[in-house]
Amino acid sequence: MLLIKGGKLCKTALETGDILVKDGKIVEVAEYIAQTAEMTVISATGLLVAPGLVDLHVHFRDPGFEYKEDIVTGAAAAVAGGVTTCLCMPNTSPVADNARTIKYILDKAKNVPIKVIPVGAVTVGQKGEKLTDFAELKSAGAIALSDDGVPIQSAKLVRSAMQQAQMQGFIIISHCEDEEMVKNYAVNEGAVSKKLGLPGRPAIAEEIMVARDVMLAAETGARVHIAHVSTAASVEIIRMAKKSGIKVTAETCPQYFSLTEDEILRQGTLARVNPPLRTSHDVAAIIDGLIDGTIDAIVTDHAPHSAEEKAQSLEDAPSGMIGLETSLALALTYLYHSAKLDIGKIINLMSTKPASIMGLDAGTLNVGAPADIVMFDPDEKWVVDPEKFKSKARNSPFSGMTLKGKVKYTICQGEVIYCDV
Repeated sequence: MLLIKGGKLCKTALETGDILVKDGKIVEVAEYIAQTAEMTVISATGLLVAPGLVDLHVHFRDPGFEYKEDIVTGAAAAVAGGVTTCLCMPNTSPVADNARTIKYILDKAKNVPIKVIPVGAVTVGQKGEKLTDFAELKSAGAIALSDDGVPIQSAKLVRSAMQQAQMQGFIIISHCEDEEMVKNYAVNEGAVSKKLGLPGRPAIAEEIMVARDVMLAAETGARVHIAHVSTAASVEIIRMAKKSGIKVTAETCPQYFSLTEDEILRQGTLARVNPPLRTSHDVAAIIDGLIDGTIDAIVTDHAPHSAEEKAQSLEDAPSGMIGLETSLALALTYLYHSAKLDIGKIINLMSTKPASIMGLDAGTLNVGAPADIVMFDPDEKWVVDPEKFKSKARNSPFSGMTLKGKVKYTICQGEVIYCDV
C-alpha cells in the first residue's frame, strides 16, 4: 500500500489531506490516515496532489518515424511531465487506419508505465478520399478518430464520417485548416510573414473549417472535438456553437496562450508549428476561452522532430514542437501565476475534462478511481533545458526560459514512476 501524506488535494477545493492507494486504486481519501508498517509513505508536504494529466493529443511517431520518437521515449517524456494518459494521433507509417497498426500500438504500450491509447484515422492513408472501417478500428481498440496533420478537405466526406462515427460511438478530432489557403506555409499571415517576405497561413483558413465542422456536427448530431484552437474567431465560433447546443468540444496548447508569431523572428524553425503561432489578440482570446469554458482542454500536440530536420530553412523545416515535459509548468506560469486561472481550473482542463470527453476512467482523486496521480510544487522555478528531456527530440521554443511549477512525483496505477526530490 502507498500512503500520500499531507499534500494539498486538488479536489473541489485545495484541502490538506492524505490518500491511501492499494492494488492500483485509490481506496481512501481523508484529512488524516494513520500510517501502518505495511505502507510505503510519501510526504507531500508543500506539494499539490492532483489526478494524473490526460493529454488528448500527442505524436509518438511509432510506427515508422522512431528516429523522432517512439512509444517508450514518448511515454518517458509524459511521465516527467506528470501525464499518465496519452492519446496518440494516427499519422504514423503505416497510418493507424487498420486493426493491425492499432494492435501494434497497444501491444507496445503494454511495456510502458502510462496509458497510451491510439486514435484511428478517419480516412484510408489519411488521404481524404475513402473512409476507414470504423467498426474494425473500434474493435481493435481505437478510442477516437482523426486525420490530424492532414485536414480532411471534403465536407461531403466529413459529413459521412460524422454519421458513421455517431453510430459507432466515436468522437471525431478535427484538424481545421483549409489546405488551399495554408499549403506548406511556415508562419501566420500577418506582420511577421510580411517582414520575412513569406506567404502565410491566414487565420480564416482555420476558422472557416471550424465553422464547417461545427455546422456538420449540428446537422448530423455527431460529436466533434476541435484540435489545437489558435485564433480568436475560432474561439467565438465554438462559443456560439456550444450556446446552440451543438456537441462540440475543443482543445488548445500552451504555445497558443504563451507565445505569439513574433517568436518566429527570435527562434525560427523551433517556433514553426501547425496551426501557426498567432497574434497577441488571438492569445488573449484563447485565454478568455479557457476562462469561460469555451475551450475544454489543454493538450500538448507533442510533435517531435530531429535536430537535422529543424535545422533546415524556415520554409522547408517540418512544423511542430515537443511539449509533454513543459505543459503543466507553462499552464502554471502563464495562467495560474498570472492570476488568470486557479489551480482547480487548470487541473480540470488538463485532466478531469479531457478524461470526461473521451469517457476515460481517469481525471479524479475519488475513492475507487485508478491511482493516477501527479504531485507538483506550483512555486518551484526551473530553467527549461531540452538536453535533459526524456524525449528523443529537443525542438522546444521554451529552451532557456524560467518556468514556475515543477512535477515532483508521477504515479500511475499505484506505482511511483517518476520522482524528482
